[in-house]
Amino acid sequence: MVNGMLKSVVPLHYFRRRRWVSLVRDANFASFAAGLLVAAAGLLAALPGWSQYPGQVTNNANKAPELRAIGVLEWIGPAGKPTRCRLVPVTVFDQGQLQDGSIYMARPQPMALAGEVEYQLEENGKTIGLFDIENSGQEQGSWVGYGTWKPLPGPPKPKVEMAKVDDWEDPDDDKPVLHRKKHPGDTQSGGSSGSGSENKGGNGGSASNAPAPDPDRPVLHKSDESASSSAPTEDPDRPKLKDDKKPADDVGHVDSLPEISDPDRPRLMRGKPEGSGLNVLPSLMGLPPEMEQAVAVSDAQNRPDHPWSYKWANLADEAKLKGELEDIARTALGLENPVPASTPQAKRVSTTRKNLKPAPPPEPAPLADEKFRVFELAYGSGATMVLSAHTEGPLDKAKFVTLIAQPDLYGNVLVLLKNVTDGAHLDETPRMKLIDAVDALADNRGELLFELRGETQRQFALYRVYRGQAQKLFVGGGVEVGSGE
Repeated sequence: MVNGMLKSVVPLHYFRRRRWVSLVRDANFASFAAGLLVAAAGLLAALPGWSQYPGQVTNNANKAPELRAIGVLEWIGPAGKPTRCRLVPVTVFDQGQLQDGSIYMARPQPMALAGEVEYQLEENGKTIGLFDIENSGQEQGSWVGYGTWKPLPGPPKPKVEMAKVDDWEDPDDDKPVLHRKKHPGDTQSGGSSGSGSENKGGNGGSASNAPAPDPDRPVLHKSDESASSSAPTEDPDRPKLKDDKKPADDVGHVDSLPEISDPDRPRLMRGKPEGSGLNVLPSLMGLPPEMEQAVAVSDAQNRPDHPWSYKWANLADEAKLKGELEDIARTALGLENPVPASTPQAKRVSTTRKNLKPAPPPEPAPLADEKFRVFELAYGSGATMVLSAHTEGPLDKAKFVTLIAQPDLYGNVLVLLKNVTDGAHLDETPRMKLIDAVDALADNRGELLFELRGETQRQFALYRVYRGQAQKLFVGGGVEVGSGE
């Protein structure tokens, strides 16, 4: 019955064509199923061998994993020669995951702040200097690194080749040279003596070839008197400088100190003992208003610079989109220009003075500390615009706005993220301060690095702009303190 069922489900001639007819003819269902399992196991065992045919592209299992650290250098003073500086770790990209650089593999300092780690300082994707970590410490519970800002190494100096002097010289050439020319009448030996001296043989020359000395030529010679006679006799009446020698009986007497048996007795030491302190002392504290910031990248591999600036095909498009973003920012900050109310008197004046020119529109309300940047976050991608500003007045009463936008299909502004807050709610919704664009994942695509600054704390966040959205990729420093709309 089982065989009949098998024949009804699977035609016998199907197996006969594949030489499996003996497997179905005299076996029951269990043996047939077991045979199929054995055949499947054989096929699976053979797959690894088939996959190793020549020419197949396979992943290299020995390839070193990506290891990339991102930080922010903060300093006061001129770029390149800061008076005070520190490096704040943000992320460590390890094993395909973004880790918090401030705590990742801390022993006790995090791996991103290990000694002799070198960071490349970038501005808009271009390397502007190097920063070497020399030591680290904690500021208000957070690890920061201290070190030295170094300039980029210059190009190697070209090798200067010495001019070659030909051995052959033309005796008729009047060109001046720095050595005596060879003339036909000169001897080939280089050991002939000059005038006034004897040729003593053994130098390959002959005494007859030397010119006769000139008897009228003055010759310097040593006087017959001995060298001792040339020394002047000591004048007994000549004044002498006072000799700084103390009499023997005036020498001070110094006794050695007795042995000190107290191990706790303090002793003065000349010089600086080893391990007594840091090579670079912490200098930058807090968040001073004149502080500058730049992206710092440390990578195990050398990668070329990747500029993030976007080049407009038409500069008029940039001005148009910037104006639209500014209007959106003013609306978010409550800085709309008031429209004057029409009164009957104004209507009467307007009817009587139709030929007068209309009054110019009022100037738009100013945006304090406005910053506008445009990025090309991937090769061939469109423009990504970031605008930030705040209202004028005291900082604790100011209102802040940050916009991330792109142009839509019709050339208008499409806002991807809008962050609005005020001085009274910074700990709930911190203000977003753009640092720069940076490739945090080593995939040739830029992310936007922001500082989320509250009233009493701050964090750093990475945003990826992709497919018309601004997604929060990473937030460091523990608990999130706010998010944009």
